[in-house]
Amino acid sequence: MNRPTSLYMLLLVASILLFFALNLVLGSVHIPFKAIWNILWGTGSESDVWTNIIWKSRVPQTITAMVAGAGLSVSGLQMQTVFRNPLAGPSMLGISSGASLGVAFVVLLSGSIGGVALSRLGYMGELALTIAAIVGALSVMALIAFISQKVKGNVTLLIIGVMIGYVASAIIGVLKYFSVEEDIRAYVIWGLGSFARVSGDQMTLFACIMLLLLPLSFLLIKTLNLLLLGENYARNLGLDIKRARLLVICSAGILTAIVTAYCGPINFLGLAVPHLCRALFQTSDHRVLMPASLLTGASLALVCNLIARAPGFEGALPVNSVTALIGAPVVLSVLFNKKRNEIRE
Repeated sequence: MNRPTSLYMLLLVASILLFFALNLVLGSVHIPFKAIWNILWGTGSESDVWTNIIWKSRVPQTITAMVAGAGLSVSGLQMQTVFRNPLAGPSMLGISSGASLGVAFVVLLSGSIGGVALSRLGYMGELALTIAAIVGALSVMALIAFISQKVKGNVTLLIIGVMIGYVASAIIGVLKYFSVEEDIRAYVIWGLGSFARVSGDQMTLFACIMLLLLPLSFLLIKTLNLLLLGENYARNLGLDIKRARLLVICSAGILTAIVTAYCGPINFLGLAVPHLCRALFQTSDHRVLMPASLLTGASLALVCNLIARAPGFEGALPVNSVTALIGAPVVLSVLFNKKRNEIRE
């Protein structure tokens, strides 16, 4: 890495540490920084209420936001590279729709068939949601992986993914029609996306899974750089295009599936962050873009979570609303700057 790249990386790490601290300090309940420090390190005797707020709410929520942002950003970068499409994102192949469909089956049918709304089952209900989302997302990903071996063009595969998303949305609409009001409300709340849904025990498992998957995705850096050269050139260099495409799609799909299962659909992060990194680092080399996307995604997710749960907005702002407000202008500014540079050239 050259000096500016290393400097930017250090600034991103510093921003993560800053926003991580702010997520612990700021909230609807004011807790002094000294008290937070004592709670985290186990020194001194602080209020049990403050201790519970830090360990059972703010710490899990902050770590979940950081890990989810990193996962979605890496997934988005992989999707944009393999499909050579700047508007490709983690949700483009219908994987998020598959997770939504899995949750819809469990949530919307629990009241009408089982007679008990899932929202009343507490921890077991949350666990059922997570399992349903993982099963739904991985089922769609397996279907996409199978189709990718039968279909030659990337554009065709992308269109098939979008169509799968439409079919899933149609089935969800039918399920809503036959469901009770309480179940529909629970499903809508899940669909808004939230980093606060993950409890301490779930957060530990979620973080461990992502810490295993993210380093594995870095093994595809060379493959992604070869795919940038074009299929014909990559094939001449000895790359098996079908196998490479399958590996990248599976990597991006599993990352998206796990994040969606735990946090619900989180939009725009996976789409906006790769563009932001390309503009910031002025390179298409994935040896730089992969770690940059991971760090930028984590930092941006912490900012979104901070805004969503800022004092006065507690429980009022869904994460998806904040990510759209931040992500959409980022994508538009990057695209306009790119167009302006093309005109100058």
